Amino acid sequence: MGTGLLTIDLDAIAANWRALAKHARAQTGAVVKADGYGCGAAHVARRLAREGARQFFVATAEEGAALRHALGEGPEINIFSGHMAGDTALIRDHALIPMLNSPAQAARHRAALPAHPYGVQLDSGMNRLGMEAPEWAATRAELEAGPITLVMSHLACADEPDHPMNAAQLAAFTAMTAGVRAPRSLSATGGILLGPDYHFDLTRPGVGLYGGAPYAAARPVVRLALPVVQIRDVALGETVGYAASFVATRPTKIATLSAGYADGLIRYMSNKAQLFAADTPCALAGRVSMDLLTVDVTDLSEIPDHLDILCPQQGVDDLAEIAGTIGYEILTSLGGRYQRAYLGA
Repeated sequence: MGTGLLTIDLDAIAANWRALAKHARAQTGAVVKADGYGCGAAHVARRLAREGARQFFVATAEEGAALRHALGEGPEINIFSGHMAGDTALIRDHALIPMLNSPAQAARHRAALPAHPYGVQLDSGMNRLGMEAPEWAATRAELEAGPITLVMSHLACADEPDHPMNAAQLAAFTAMTAGVRAPRSLSATGGILLGPDYHFDLTRPGVGLYGGAPYAAARPVVRLALPVVQIRDVALGETVGYAASFVATRPTKIATLSAGYADGLIRYMSNKAQLFAADTPCALAGRVSMDLLTVDVTDLSEIPDHLDILCPQQGVDDLAEIAGTIGYEILTSLGGRYQRAYLGA
């Protein structure tokens, strides 16, 4: 096998969803955008639907249409980007619910699909998506008179529990939605962990389902094993890889592995990351290239046919810290060349 094996534990995703649903004093949906954070939206959503999830969230109408094909009729599929120009047929034909982000989107939706359900996204302080307070005040009566399913906002700093933005956004959202008749939603994973004041009627866990921070109690979801293509001996003083950035300080045994930045293993982890042979760490030696990694396996008594880069010894957030990024980027960058295996499908 010339490609890596990405193993995705759907049982772990289901367990994380159940735990977050139990933690939240509200109905619990699931965010499966970006192909289920790189884990396969169809597989993830079908499993979570079996667990009882009835509301799913994706970024775009195109993602929503693909998810509808996977889920069939029944579950709600909500679109964070709202009703964009050109989305009408997708929204109508696949029973999608756009989260309207502006008066312009609201006008577009009412003109194109006047009887079709919608939600509304409010800007409570993040300054990214959603209607600001004056826009909502000007359109609220008309929007509430229609088939509105949800009023939501999103927290900017929920992964920092003590950040003052959390309380400020909670206060803003509470004030903007006072008396609203539709269900309300403010919290993704981090907001769930902030406590019941942030839960409202529906929570939308995302990264915590997939084993990422800030949900420290999450079960790990992904394992990535990379095959060894070749072993070579490198003499003292010889170099390895592009730009000769690794210089052997001893007689060194180098394993060349099949994976690189084309597979989501970003170049910044060059000469920094570790891979594992069972519990034994092996240092990445040299630059990450497009298709290959070179790893120092000198200290192994026996060379395995693969090394792990995501595993119990090194989770997505551990690797992200080494790579100078966040676990979200590691997950969503996992490449299309990997062979994928699903546990608990």
